[in-house]
Amino acid sequence: MPLPIIGADDRMRQQRGVKLMVLGQAGVGKTSLLRTLDPSTVLFCDLESGDLAVQDLRVDQLRPQTWSECRDLACFLAGPNPNVRPKDVYGQEHYDACIQRFGSPDALKKYDTVFIDSLSVAGRLCFAWAEHQPEGFNAKGEKNLLGVYGLLGRELVLWITRMQHARITNIVFVCLLDEKEDDFKRKSWAMQIDGAKAAREIPGIVDCCVTLAIIRPDDGEPYRAFVTNPDNPFGFPAKDRSGRLDPMEKPHLGDLFNKLNDTARGQSAKTAPRAAA
Repeated sequence: MPLPIIGADDRMRQQRGVKLMVLGQAGVGKTSLLRTLDPSTVLFCDLESGDLAVQDLRVDQLRPQTWSECRDLACFLAGPNPNVRPKDVYGQEHYDACIQRFGSPDALKKYDTVFIDSLSVAGRLCFAWAEHQPEGFNAKGEKNLLGVYGLLGRELVLWITRMQHARITNIVFVCLLDEKEDDFKRKSWAMQIDGAKAAREIPGIVDCCVTLAIIRPDDGEPYRAFVTNPDNPFGFPAKDRSGRLDPMEKPHLGDLFNKLNDTARGQSAKTAPRAAA
């Protein structure tokens, strides 16, 4: 078969969803970001059972309670993975079983965004599952935490990578942010998620990573903002693959998606050629 090259014009016309990770401390208002989207176009995946802040919002909801259900969601959203055997996880047989459970994939057409709250809880569900897998035990049948954490990291990275292939859908991964302090009293910020591999690799998979924070200027009132640039004075984790975002953006997902998906803007400021002298 010939290599399926997608022409530039076709590529520019294709709809493209954003895979966004929103980090933030507890109570900063991450779940409330649902209010900045059209609720009729959002599927709210509530892993935390913590929807009190949006209980009055008319939004469709899923409530996964196991890691197997989380994997089913990723397979249904992104379709079967052609790189695995049909009977493997995310393979064709898995996808067929998801269709039997969720119904026709046409049901997803009404959703522009899947809002997953939260990645921190997904990691706990994955850890609970990994503890009972063969890798979680040594030859004597004793608990093997090294094997558990190894499996946990691989599973979480594979899960995020699979959902990255749901090309036309915006996917928001919410994750708690913790402040850490080392033995030398140096402070830093880190994702609240089990396993070093997942915390290290997941930000590199998603398109954008922003920190929702309360900014307290010296000469003004505090305000909330998305911190989008890794070179920020607060040390917050951030990443902007598009190059279109300002170092700080207002905490509005709808506006953020519009800015990221505005193909009419042409080349980003980071890649546009310099004008001739």
